[in-house]
Amino acid sequence: MRRILAALAVAATVFAAAACTSDDGGKPAPPAGGGTRISLGVIPIVDVAPAYLGKKKGFFSSRGLDLTLVQEQGGAAIVKGVAGGRYQFGFSNATSLMAAQADGVPLKVVANGVTSNGRPGRDFSAVVVPDDSPIKSAKDLAGKKIGVNALKSLGDTTVRQSVRRAGGDPAKLVFTALPFPEMPAALQSGQIDAAWVVEPQLSEALTQGSQVIASNFVDTAADLTVALYFTGSTTATQDADVVGRFTAAINESMAYATAHPEEVRDIIGTYTPISDVVRTSMILPDWPHDINRPSLERLATLGSEDGIFTRPPALDQLLP
Repeated sequence: MRRILAALAVAATVFAAAACTSDDGGKPAPPAGGGTRISLGVIPIVDVAPAYLGKKKGFFSSRGLDLTLVQEQGGAAIVKGVAGGRYQFGFSNATSLMAAQADGVPLKVVANGVTSNGRPGRDFSAVVVPDDSPIKSAKDLAGKKIGVNALKSLGDTTVRQSVRRAGGDPAKLVFTALPFPEMPAALQSGQIDAAWVVEPQLSEALTQGSQVIASNFVDTAADLTVALYFTGSTTATQDADVVGRFTAAINESMAYATAHPEEVRDIIGTYTPISDVVRTSMILPDWPHDINRPSLERLATLGSEDGIFTRPPALDQLLP
């Protein structure tokens, strides 16, 4: 971990040198059209639809922010991107953020990101298997190859919890890392036995002949806070005005997404390929402003039991 932190520090120095002029105080130069350039690391899934929708609706530009969205495979990669200075803000699952914080990476959550809708069998996240699979419940996943978008992250912990609740052995799961967009095809080809997917890949997998065997977020905690928007601790302190404007913009974006689900369905097709069938059948998550801290405490406990954290995460330091 010391080597990783050292590498991130070097990367941050290089980024700062490339992005700043000699008299700009170390901040990114404003775009020609005015405003402050900011970048946000995201994953091409339904969770971040409010950010894309908010950019389209002008919620960021109206606050003097010129937003660029950068796609990554998973939350851990986004954490590294923010810590290394590749972008100022990130969207990451809560487990990856807690793991990084426990390892000493200086991060600060600035807003809630997405929350489970809490409906078993109808959440926006699920573990799926082919229709003809011998796997009938989460208990049967022991010894099977399960696709997750990143190892030792939210997928590990929540899928293991589904297995625990079904009476199976969570220590016998075999995880394989794949990008979410590749999951449905990998499942149908037999590359993996089961997949943890979120929307829109959940609906894509179901339309291709798969079925839900577990709602892993629902099995983990009531109204689970799944992911959050965050920045580096230095940015949170030194650029508090920019952080405040970003937080206000993303909160407005989430409120707008909640009130306009059809626009959410439309915007998703602009940043990840989906069919009309998937667009109309997608199960949407919740986007409340409030962070469900008890659910994060539950994730922290489970992550510690699973050996994901080197030490217990300090939620008081990480959360606003």
